[in-house]
Amino acid sequence: MLVVGLTGGIATGKSTVSALLKSHGVPIVDADVLARQVVEPGTKAYAQIVSYFGADICHPDGSLDRPKLGKLVFNDAEKRKKLNSIVHPAVRKAMVWKVVLCWLRGERICVLDVPLLIEAGLWKWVGRIVVVSCPEEMQLTRLMSRDNFDEETARSRISSQMPISEKASYADEVIDNTGSKEELASQIDTLILKLRGQARWMWLFDWLSPPVGVVSAFCSITFRNLLRKGPTSTKRL
Repeated sequence: MLVVGLTGGIATGKSTVSALLKSHGVPIVDADVLARQVVEPGTKAYAQIVSYFGADICHPDGSLDRPKLGKLVFNDAEKRKKLNSIVHPAVRKAMVWKVVLCWLRGERICVLDVPLLIEAGLWKWVGRIVVVSCPEEMQLTRLMSRDNFDEETARSRISSQMPISEKASYADEVIDNTGSKEELASQIDTLILKLRGQARWMWLFDWLSPPVGVVSAFCSITFRNLLRKGPTSTKRL
């Protein structure tokens, strides 16, 4: 099975690309969805967060007040680091199980939709990396319109992330989301054809000889990481 990492910056259109891929029947493992699930009341991560940040970080019904928590950690590097140390391992574990389930179902492609794919180092463990890109000024305009932010707040949110140009340097494929919806859909059609072609032989190895498929995937990723060790050239669709 070909595991594809999908990432981008805030307001670049990653969610739209994810939805288009899903419309082609490709299973999506959404890290944002899992991040909400792993901190629901009753989970280990929830208990750790409440223990560190205090019970006033919760709504009256016991669920986490995510906007309040986000505001609390946004300008405090130490608190943000602590929150990440709780949430990220739980999300990674959940992602692994989702990928395993896709493999057991016989899926040929699985997409990991992860905003921090590059920053968290998860790019090293996927077969292909797809980055959704657009100019920063377009990001700014979209973010202000989407979230009703003023320009200062929007620029602050964008500058807090790794620049898109740097993320794109890690990509095997870059989706340029500066045009129309039709142009974006056309790029996704092309991407799907490429991914299905790359996944075909991996799928045969997986099911004709599962151990060989696992070893082959591990060797392929390890070899690529030894060659890459950081940013690589990109192919723009």
